[in-house]
Amino acid sequence: MNESDGVSSCAAITLPGRANGPLTLAIVRLAKLHHQLARQVMRRSGLHPGQELIMMHLWEHGPRRQVDLIRLLDSDAATMTRSIRRLERAGFVRRHPCLTDRRAIIIEATPASQALRAEVENLWPRLEELTAAGLTEREYAGAAELLGKLTANLLRAIAEDEPDREQ
Repeated sequence: MNESDGVSSCAAITLPGRANGPLTLAIVRLAKLHHQLARQVMRRSGLHPGQELIMMHLWEHGPRRQVDLIRLLDSDAATMTRSIRRLERAGFVRRHPCLTDRRAIIIEATPASQALRAEVENLWPRLEELTAAGLTEREYAGAAELLGKLTANLLRAIAEDEPDREQ
C-alpha cells in the first residue's frame, strides 16, 4: 500500500528505536489495521470485534462457563465481562449461575441470536478474503505458517517470564 491509498507503509513511520524493531512495528501496525477492518466488516451485525468469536463458539459448542470462554479465546476477565454484558443487552446471550458451582457463570446463546448466526458466519470468511487479497496460495500458506511460528515464540516468551512476575 502507499500514501495515495490513505495508508502509509511501515517504512514511512518514524519511531524511536525503529531500526531495532521493524518486525514488532509491522506486527503492531498489522494488528491495528486488522482490528479496524474487522470493526468495519462487523458493523452491520451490531457486534464488536471479538464478540463474533464468542457467539461462534457458543453456537458450535453450546453453553460454556465464562472462565472457559476466557481461556478458549485468549481473553482476560474484564474484556470478556464487558463483551458478555454487551451481548446480553443486545439479547444474544444470557447468563446464569452454574448449578454445580455457584461461583461460575454459564453463558449461552439465546434463540434470538440464531437470526444473527448466518450473517456472522459469513463475516469471518469476508474478513479473511479482504486480509489475504492478492496472496497466492503459497504466500497464504507461508503467511499462516510464519504467524504460527511468531505466535509460538510469543507464547513461549510469556510462559518463560511467568516465574519472574511472581517474585
